[in-house]
Amino acid sequence: MTIWTPQPFIHDAIICLEAPHLVVSPQDGQIRDGAQGVYAADSRLINRLVLTVNGREPEPVDAQLSSAREARFLAVHRDGNDPTPDPTLTVERVRTAGRDCERITVSHHGRHRVRLALRLEAACDLSDVSEVKSGRPREALPATANGRGVSWRSTDEGTVTLTGAPAPDRVEADRAFAALVWDVELAPAQKWTLTLVLDAPSSAASPPPVVAAPPTGPKPWSSPRVTCTDSRLVRLLDRSLDDLAALTLADPQDRADRFLAAGAPWYLTLFGRDSLWAARMMLPLGTELAAGTLRTLARRQGTAHDAATEEQPGKIMHEQRREASLALPPLYYGTIDATPLFVTLLAEAWRWGMPEEEVVALLPAAERALAWLRDDADADGDGFVEYVRLRETGLVNQGWKDSEDAVQSTAARLAEPPIALAEVQGYAYEAARAGAELLAAFGRPGADYWREWAEKLAGRFRSAFWVEDDLGPYVAIALDCEKRPVDAVASNMGHLLATGILDRAECGIVARRLSLPDMDSGWGLRTMSAHAQGFNPLGYHTGSVWAHDTAIAVAGLAATGHDQAAASLLDGLLDAASAFDYRLPELHAGEERRSRSRPAPYPASCRPQAWAAAAGVSLLTSLLGLQPDLPAGRVRMRPLAASPVGALDVSGIRLGSSSVTVSVDACGRGEIVGLAQAIRVER
Repeated sequence: MTIWTPQPFIHDAIICLEAPHLVVSPQDGQIRDGAQGVYAADSRLINRLVLTVNGREPEPVDAQLSSAREARFLAVHRDGNDPTPDPTLTVERVRTAGRDCERITVSHHGRHRVRLALRLEAACDLSDVSEVKSGRPREALPATANGRGVSWRSTDEGTVTLTGAPAPDRVEADRAFAALVWDVELAPAQKWTLTLVLDAPSSAASPPPVVAAPPTGPKPWSSPRVTCTDSRLVRLLDRSLDDLAALTLADPQDRADRFLAAGAPWYLTLFGRDSLWAARMMLPLGTELAAGTLRTLARRQGTAHDAATEEQPGKIMHEQRREASLALPPLYYGTIDATPLFVTLLAEAWRWGMPEEEVVALLPAAERALAWLRDDADADGDGFVEYVRLRETGLVNQGWKDSEDAVQSTAARLAEPPIALAEVQGYAYEAARAGAELLAAFGRPGADYWREWAEKLAGRFRSAFWVEDDLGPYVAIALDCEKRPVDAVASNMGHLLATGILDRAECGIVARRLSLPDMDSGWGLRTMSAHAQGFNPLGYHTGSVWAHDTAIAVAGLAATGHDQAAASLLDGLLDAASAFDYRLPELHAGEERRSRSRPAPYPASCRPQAWAAAAGVSLLTSLLGLQPDLPAGRVRMRPLAASPVGALDVSGIRLGSSSVTVSVDACGRGEIVGLAQAIRVER
């Protein structure tokens, strides 16, 4: 019998990150259990790091992130030897993600000389992050003392070494853990500093799927300067861009191509859907990130039918790891939406000014992705894009809501595959039309076919997905194996607004349903209506609020002229960001907003997470109302009329090779300065 073990909670953890390295620790800075530890490339190098002074743990005083990469912990040691109520001995730990993992400074502010025994207990288990996430980590490795510290050796994965400067006075090593001890004597006003250095295995046995981004050179996006009467937006963007820089990884097949890892700590690697959405949200700051993401995914595009990995020709992968996880192979293709999103991102990047030669180089990959829509995306031939799990341990649900209970009816009946998700039909429609536009523009065949394909899909969608309850019509979350609408009211319909699959009246109906209190929590958009039987404010996809999901709905509402609905969701998400110190988590609880309350965290949520951080840039784009089409020589600008943030001035927006300044005054009037003369602004 399999014993169930719970996923560790990390909602109150301090997470510092420099992908692919991260450190997860509690507020006191000690590393003991759960998901806590020092990680590199999906492997936990250190699972215990506990400091004591004269046999007692220092008493925590403060903990904070100074940047995405660095955390500072302050504690005091009280031993009764100084006749004052004030603490006289402070212990500061500055922790970073990377090789030089920690600096410990002990400061003495008392009046008498003190003798201290600093003892650091350390352990290494080399657990894979999937094992940690499942609550089933490996046993600690036996430790071996060396002259400056301690080492742990794994036959499969190499040696991990932790050393100190200065070297410890004593090293005690046994099977459970090692202890490094320093004997320190401090005079009044004296400080003592220890630096810990962690050397990780080379992992030469298996090639890395991702590598750290180049340490030099510019980021693959501009650094905008934002002036706004509402400080929430500015603070969200500052923190988000810092987090996104820390999430940046490179393709080992070409290190010039960079992309965003999905999130820390669970998903610090290449994810097709997540990386594509995050790159799309970042387009106003340049097309370099989109280009790197597209090229990285194109190199891993499916070429054959393989049920073991769910690969199909032309299909874009779901995720890539160094090794197989507990449930999935290292390179896994179980996603229904990454492939159409690939085509759409290429077209969007082209409209934002991606150089033509880069677009042309990616067109064959886009054509293969379109061919997958035609040949393999319809599992049972009913004319809809749908999924069926091809491997026993693969994902049951393969849209962005991929938990096992994500697709359910109002009465909490789980859908059976093949499942056709509502938003995926919108993605496919948008990809077909965008693909047709690309093919026509670059003189390649097939444009008429894909335009007709899209319109037929829209007709089938209109006939099959619309349902009605006591509050009126809305779009069902999906069709199940019997082609019945799965009738839960869910946020999926918000993704349809900007795809073009809905007409003007239908967009209005969706906007109204998303604005009702059962969907708009006051902190953002719920994934599922609070009226549904299966609603759970702490359900991963059954009532929680996801930042990117809300931002996508805001973008669609703004693009289709439903400014008030967009403004309400946008304002709620900004308030939620302030409650999380502007590091928006992957998701938070979908509880009803009440006076003097704050949003509750989801206990196992990634922080930072790529599309949650990129949501800040998406909100900015919605406020500015920018919709460029540079190949056609135009930029549409329609600022959000009901803006909750007031006047806005942004420099560093990228439109092709131009860096422009975009301003919106308090009355919603917009202006673009620095635009090439050949580009016209349409309002």
